Amino acid sequence: MMGAFLSRALVYAFKLECFLSVYVHLKERIVSQILFTYLHRMVFGYAFPAYKCFKTVETNKPDRDHLLFWCHYWILVALITVLERIGDAFIPWLPMYSEAKVALYIYLWYPKTYGTIYVYNSFLRPYVSKHEKRIDDNLEELKNRVATIAIVVWQKAAHYGQARFFEILEYVSSQSASSSRPQSAQAFANKDM
Repeated sequence: MMGAFLSRALVYAFKLECFLSVYVHLKERIVSQILFTYLHRMVFGYAFPAYKCFKTVETNKPDRDHLLFWCHYWILVALITVLERIGDAFIPWLPMYSEAKVALYIYLWYPKTYGTIYVYNSFLRPYVSKHEKRIDDNLEELKNRVATIAIVVWQKAAHYGQARFFEILEYVSSQSASSSRPQSAQAFANKDM
């Protein structure tokens, strides 16, 4: 009986050890894969294009088309970054999701594809042009709401700060008044002697 229990315990311990070693291996692999694709995205999505953009801007007479290309690229990167935050919350489990993001960045600036021009002119420009009035109205409304909220928050903060300042002054004056009374009472008592 004890031998059967011991053999089952050893089997379970072995299975647990195997599971843990596979888990640790997969965890290390996933972490290294995420780090690897993150670094590639930083290099190929931001650093290299930023350097190419810098070189375009710093030439003696930058070509208007190159400047326009890099403006379009950075507009798309900003949009992708916003959408990426949403996608990272819902679909990071898709196979090759991180690698697809790196490939998208490379597709956008790669000299043989110049995907920026295609994506901007085929998708972004028509969509924004169609909804530009509504986008501008919403941004104006948002700006007004933010300004109103900022004023209210500033007023509340000023009122709170003023109230706390007066409380501190009141506390300090009560402390100085209570500590000066015994000295003055002692001085009065010394005069009588």
